[in-house]
Amino acid sequence: MAHPRAGTPALPEDLIDVAAVERAYYDTVPDPEDPMQQVLFGTSGHRGSSLDGAFNEAHILATTQAIVEYRRSVGITGPLFIGFDTHALSKPAWRSALEVLTANEVTVYIAENEKFTPTPAVSFAILRFNQANPGVLADGIVVTPSHNPPRDGGFKYNPPSGGPADTSITSVVARRANELLADKLNGVKRIPFEQARRSEYIRDFPYTATYVDHLHEVVDMAAIRDAGIHIGADPLGGASVGYWAEVGFRYNLANLTVVNPTVDPTFRFMTLDTDGKIRMDCSSPNAMASLISARDSYDIATGNDADSDRHGIVTPDGGLMNPNHYLAVAIEYLFTHRPGWQAQAAVGKTLVSSSLIDRVVAGIDRRLLEVPVGFKWFVDGLLDGSIAFGGEESAGASFLTFDGRPWSTDKDGIILALLASEMLAKTGKTPSQRYRELADRYGESAYARIDAPASRAQKALLGKLSADQVKATELAGEPITAVLTEAPGNGAPIGGLKVTTENAWFAARPSGTEDVYKIYAESFKGADHLATVQAQAQELVDSVLV
Repeated sequence: MAHPRAGTPALPEDLIDVAAVERAYYDTVPDPEDPMQQVLFGTSGHRGSSLDGAFNEAHILATTQAIVEYRRSVGITGPLFIGFDTHALSKPAWRSALEVLTANEVTVYIAENEKFTPTPAVSFAILRFNQANPGVLADGIVVTPSHNPPRDGGFKYNPPSGGPADTSITSVVARRANELLADKLNGVKRIPFEQARRSEYIRDFPYTATYVDHLHEVVDMAAIRDAGIHIGADPLGGASVGYWAEVGFRYNLANLTVVNPTVDPTFRFMTLDTDGKIRMDCSSPNAMASLISARDSYDIATGNDADSDRHGIVTPDGGLMNPNHYLAVAIEYLFTHRPGWQAQAAVGKTLVSSSLIDRVVAGIDRRLLEVPVGFKWFVDGLLDGSIAFGGEESAGASFLTFDGRPWSTDKDGIILALLASEMLAKTGKTPSQRYRELADRYGESAYARIDAPASRAQKALLGKLSADQVKATELAGEPITAVLTEAPGNGAPIGGLKVTTENAWFAARPSGTEDVYKIYAESFKGADHLATVQAQAQELVDSVLV
């Protein structure tokens, strides 16, 4: 149920006390025996709040030392590219990381003038360095909790593949970081920040120019310019703020407007998300309410989250597009407008993304690769070109350059936002108009995610289910066609369950942070049928969790 003030402007009482959040980062010492205060890598790194003892200086010192030790153990000898976003805890954590990296004699590339750096810019820099320097591998760190509320911090590691580290890496890093926490940081090498900043190991790197100057290799910037598309780009107070201005200047996009260039760690300019919190979720109609209300002012309006790895697309005719709808539209457009891509290159999707994508992929005669939740599953395929597009339901995606080379192996909200303008420039239709055409051809679905209560023990059971534990043969009046506990695209465990019928499906996964499990569901038979699917999904899952 939506908060009564969802979609309305934030008020003073909604804002964090920035000084208190920063003070807690330095003053609070986490309890290494408390699982909620240990280092834990989710799908996008370690996240938490300093106010909860979950993201504090000790966490970052320990995690950075663990990353140093990991990269040495696998022979990574090149520089480490590091960036940070606009959250209050991001720069303090960035400073802490530099103290450890330089003490360990790791060469670190930071943004000129200590500018904010989007996740895709770090991924792009890693890949281009490694392509230009064979035999010398670089990696990276992005200090960001992505779209999370202002009180949160985040810290993620990108190995030489350029994308999010998988569990074979993060489990090693987290285990070592927690050992260091338990040993009161004995074993952590560190020097004062002022000394670190002056050291030979820190070097300025032109992240903005390097990234922006190559955008024409992945998006038809000339078509956007020549068509005079009026773009409203809203960074939502995030790291893309300086990038959008540079895009407009570099490609002479006279009609590109940076909707709100304000940077404020309280994010006081946001409208409240569905739960009443400030959250820079560019896929949320409530968080994007201000841009939606201005949709008639632009041909295409776009939003990015704080580290710019997600995208939100707003059109005059359709408002904010459902992320699944835009993924389907982007896939259909790209695979019919990128002749330089290999014919055998696949479309990657997470198994909780819309089945409209499956139908579109079949319609353009391409191979579908369905993987568990997490962008990490697309990294290797984007790197070697076997996946030309990888996307997930939470509005994150990336795709190859025109000639089939990797662009970013992490999510890139900037190129997905620009692609909407390319579509309009090349076809004369907005992405939402193109979605209507796809829906007419393949059917329109109802899609939603809900949460159901579950204890920690029940969540553990759900994560380890086997398909033969499900005895049901029917779902919402249709025969069950598949019961999956492994992703069909790569055979990896999905950490939950997916059940499909001809016209519907649901997937259930345990939450990593709350005592609930998430039910994703979709029906091509309307909203009432979706509600039945959701209700029966919960009954089915609860029956096997007893």
